[in-house]
Amino acid sequence: MNTDRSSEGSRSRNWLERLGQMLGGEPQDKEQLIELLKDARQRELLDTDALSMIEGVLQVSDLRVRDIMIPRAEMVALRRDDPLEKILQIAVKSAHSRFPVTAEDKGEVVGILIAKDLLAFCIDAGRRAFNIRDLLRSAVFVPESKRLNVLLKEFRSSRNHMAIVVDEYGSAAGLVTIEDVLEQIVGEIDDEHDYDEGPGIFRRSERDFSVKARTRIDDFNEYFGSDFSDGEFDTVGGLVVNALGHLPKRGESVELGRFRFTVMRADSRRVHLLSVEHPDPDE
Repeated sequence: MNTDRSSEGSRSRNWLERLGQMLGGEPQDKEQLIELLKDARQRELLDTDALSMIEGVLQVSDLRVRDIMIPRAEMVALRRDDPLEKILQIAVKSAHSRFPVTAEDKGEVVGILIAKDLLAFCIDAGRRAFNIRDLLRSAVFVPESKRLNVLLKEFRSSRNHMAIVVDEYGSAAGLVTIEDVLEQIVGEIDDEHDYDEGPGIFRRSERDFSVKARTRIDDFNEYFGSDFSDGEFDTVGGLVVNALGHLPKRGESVELGRFRFTVMRADSRRVHLLSVEHPDPDE
């Protein structure tokens, strides 16, 4: 018998019983628990931020890696045979701290490069021979179906901050970081590099685009020559959420005018990234 697991379950039941007694009833499932927590918020026993984080913790056990991963098309990756100059340009422009390194095929990740390992070559580039293979660290691979609470435990125990998500054929489908998991609990974690100037619109192919949900509607209209109203909403994400009528999950789509919007990244609080299909982008 696993005594640790038994004591853990006992503590969880005792906590639920105490909460139920305090609020007038013991929850029988997660939905009832959330209702009790909302009642606690109304009684000012919890503040809004605390309630939001508790809901995030409860949701993490239901989410899987595929729900929050950065798709392969959006990965900022380095190629194993890229010259030092190109690697430094990508590192500086993206401001990421870790990069997946691929072979010729982007689906084959051969390792992880830590940006700080490049510093020595910035100072002494002329005298040091650069070979990216000498700097590569082993990549951690996880399946798309892994639960986020399990992944978070693995991140903590292994002290890794990034994992490569693989599909059923073993090819890289995307990546996920410890920050992506924590954002499901505490909300989006922004830094000085998260808000680049200009609209966050990236052309992937002739008709397909990636658009950050926080892109302003007037910037979107200017880029595509569209005429969406910004009277009620400021951002493209707000426009899409309003059209769907609820906070969407990854994969949900909606057609607005000539465009088809598909949610690529979202958490329990907001949409982060959209895929936009435009039938006639050059018109």
